[in-house]
Amino acid sequence: MTRRPARTFGIACLLLVIASLALAQRGGGFGGRFRFRQQILPNAPYDGKFTFVRVNYESTPDGYWYGGQPAWAHGYPVAEENLMRIMNEVSYLGAHAEAFNSIRFDDPELSKYPIAYVIEPDWWAITDSEIQALREYMLKGGFVIVDDFKVLFGRGGIGGGGWPAFETLMKRVMPEGRFVDLDAADPVFHSFFDIKATELRDFPQAYIPGKPQFLGLYEDNDTSKRLLMVVNFNTDISQYWEWSGRGLRPFDDTNEAYKLGVNYLIYGLTH
Repeated sequence: MTRRPARTFGIACLLLVIASLALAQRGGGFGGRFRFRQQILPNAPYDGKFTFVRVNYESTPDGYWYGGQPAWAHGYPVAEENLMRIMNEVSYLGAHAEAFNSIRFDDPELSKYPIAYVIEPDWWAITDSEIQALREYMLKGGFVIVDDFKVLFGRGGIGGGGWPAFETLMKRVMPEGRFVDLDAADPVFHSFFDIKATELRDFPQAYIPGKPQFLGLYEDNDTSKRLLMVVNFNTDISQYWEWSGRGLRPFDDTNEAYKLGVNYLIYGLTH
């Protein structure tokens, strides 16, 4: 009698493993064909008011691991909806609070918007037209926020291609570009809230182990010039925005993530 529960548990685990292997072979597991096409909300027509723009893209075959969603859509549109509510509370921006546009980089409409947000770029099956459009967007004054990718754990499982995949992508976009670690004195961290060096070093993590890194790509690789792109690596800032209404994380940690998001938006609008 005392051995039956353990035996039953062992059999259940074995069946689970077999089922998982079968699912993977059929293309239903990580990196397989278990995917769906994300419903994209209708874009609000341009009217001069600030509208949050998330970049959508074609994911690599293994980029549909989170419930079958494409990598670009994780947290969409709850994360940006919550951020815009905070933005309108703490500033006079008057942004669209219920319009969350999603545009590809090679869509000409993107030129109407000063800031573009993209997540999980290590699962981005970038096209030649997107490469050219992303480069032109930044050089013409656009500011790009990159979020939510992490230290490499291996493709087909957790973590995508990590920094190497992103670096390879960006070398195609801007071969002369060089990413540098952002100093806490950089204007992007003081464009609205003053974020201290200690706050950046100990930035709260939602679920990713290790320390987050904040990197930047500057115009002409000159740190005294305009920041073209800010990168949140080995962290997921938008996860805090998404979860802030669910009570899943401490208020203090969530506030730090909102401060960073507000600063990025203000910087992009003023530089």
